[in-house]
Amino acid sequence: MMFHPGVLALLLGSGLTSLLLCYSAYQGGRIIRDWDIGSGSESQLELERRTYLVSTAMTYALGFQLLSLFLFIYTADTLSPLFVGAMCAAGSLNVNGFGYPTLIFKIVNCLLAGLWLIINTTDNRAHDYPLIRIKYWLLLFIAPFLIVETITQGAYLLSLKPNIITSCCAVLFSTDSGTVMSDLLALPRSLSQTAFFASAPLTMALGLYVYLKAKGAIVFAVASLFHFVISIVALISFISIYIYELPTHHCPFCILHQEYGYVGYFMYIAMLVSAIFGTGAGVIHPFRSIASLGAVIPPVQKRLALISIISTVGFLAIAGSAILFSNLSMAAY
Repeated sequence: MMFHPGVLALLLGSGLTSLLLCYSAYQGGRIIRDWDIGSGSESQLELERRTYLVSTAMTYALGFQLLSLFLFIYTADTLSPLFVGAMCAAGSLNVNGFGYPTLIFKIVNCLLAGLWLIINTTDNRAHDYPLIRIKYWLLLFIAPFLIVETITQGAYLLSLKPNIITSCCAVLFSTDSGTVMSDLLALPRSLSQTAFFASAPLTMALGLYVYLKAKGAIVFAVASLFHFVISIVALISFISIYIYELPTHHCPFCILHQEYGYVGYFMYIAMLVSAIFGTGAGVIHPFRSIASLGAVIPPVQKRLALISIISTVGFLAIAGSAILFSNLSMAAY
């Protein structure tokens, strides 16, 4: 199973990403310690050259990190026919104890990678690189998460054995599974519906305020993170059943299949983009007081807020269409 193309791509990609990260973290430690933009010394010039190299390397490494989440889910999904009882990625990830922890690490690291890239892009727009130490401290913070993800993913992929009996998504995402998800599904559906349809317009309104007034970015960032979590719960709780047209099917992975038009990929991309760009607008907000960033950050925040709003609208359009045009009527349930 190790020679499956997706498995090879994930193992090699994550290994290279971790090596680049370790190198970049080492160089970042040197930059944090010795950086002095006002110095014209040979060591400072060397650090400036190295920071270009590190920024380029991390852009590619973290860019792969963003893509690897979907590659990981796709690979788990394509492996499902090899396991007895699995019908999609839900069963494949449940084959051993490393599947779902790897998925959680990948989601968290995608958010962190996106934020680092936003901070790095913002810093590179200023002539004196005022965020150089901050972004490399953040890189040192991210490094352990990515390394743990690489180890966990390796443990998951290398422990896979065919014909293992696992649970299907109907069991894993049911009210009787005895998991955190079953507790969420046991809650009244109206609760998740109210939370979702309240948080979506509120988050977009806050984003529009940032776009028009360049204010309130921190509140918008917090709202974007909360809306991201609420959207995941809503997708599993009630949106998915309209896509499947089956009131008991809550799987968040079957919507990635061809018979549903791969709609899940579009929904997950929209959710991630909305969360990353919305949070990013707030993360860079405290640095507006820095002279060289005073004129840089407001237009960047507006652009981030606009992309986040568009992504939220896209998710709402897909979810709304699924509900409006579904043959399932919950009035009977």
